[in-house]
Amino acid sequence: LKGSFHPQAQNQPAAMNSFLSAASAALLLLHPASAFTAPQNARSGATALRMAADGNEPTRRAFFRDAASVVGAAALFQSPLAFPEPANAIGGGLKKVNARLAAYGLPLMKSIPDGFSPLLEIYGKGANRSPLLVNFAHPLDWVVTLPNLDVNGEDGTIQAGEYGKGDTATLFVYNEPGKVSDIGEKPKAFFEDVLQKAISQKGSSIYQNFKVTAVNPVKGEYGDQTYVLVDFKYELITGAGFEVDRRAVASVTNQGNSVQAFWCASTRQRYKKLEPNLRAIAQSFRCYSDGLDLVAPTKEDDFLS
Repeated sequence: LKGSFHPQAQNQPAAMNSFLSAASAALLLLHPASAFTAPQNARSGATALRMAADGNEPTRRAFFRDAASVVGAAALFQSPLAFPEPANAIGGGLKKVNARLAAYGLPLMKSIPDGFSPLLEIYGKGANRSPLLVNFAHPLDWVVTLPNLDVNGEDGTIQAGEYGKGDTATLFVYNEPGKVSDIGEKPKAFFEDVLQKAISQKGSSIYQNFKVTAVNPVKGEYGDQTYVLVDFKYELITGAGFEVDRRAVASVTNQGNSVQAFWCASTRQRYKKLEPNLRAIAQSFRCYSDGLDLVAPTKEDDFLS
């Protein structure tokens, strides 16, 4: 059935220490009355920022607001440090995105397909979510949408697509499994569960005949990351009762205390033509959680202060 669909390696984790140190120095310029120290955690080797007790402690809201000013402050240290900006502000060029990744001590994006644009964005800026740094490439003419953030927290997800034609790439964060070990060794049923949750955000009645057709784990460039490429298909049931065949490929990983699925889909008819692009998008997906709770709001964030 034809119809349109409108969707509602380098471096190890410790390398992020250089980014956090630069952030501390830059933020001192923004809050000169306060001091940040970066003690070393002997057990994990991770660096943690903590506020000294003397003086008035700025709220995390102030920290997050002032993060936009870090760009200018960090320039004094000849560093490309900048807190990720929304959507295509960071998706404006491979060199710009790689400068941000280098500042975090993360692997750089290699070449991207012609006609694609890179994107780097933080998911989880609200107090109700754990932050993730999300990186992928998408076609230049696709529209990017980002989560909404207000005093109640963050809602929605990171998505790109040519929505009128039913072509989408969507991030789904699944908290229920918690921290997962050896995701590349998980059975097919595990990925069926994750992806059915991903496509049924409006309720279990909007799809039928779901089937995973291929599972292929690949190693990431950072630490011991694994990304599992999963091919699947299903029939979407529209509000008018029509059935639309959909085909998709997803990249599934487990960073922090959740499972992340970045799934790229289109109609069966369009998938024949778009499959190379959708696979390129899924294969470009990278996700990081190490240390981001130190530079993004936490559940203790006070948005009203």
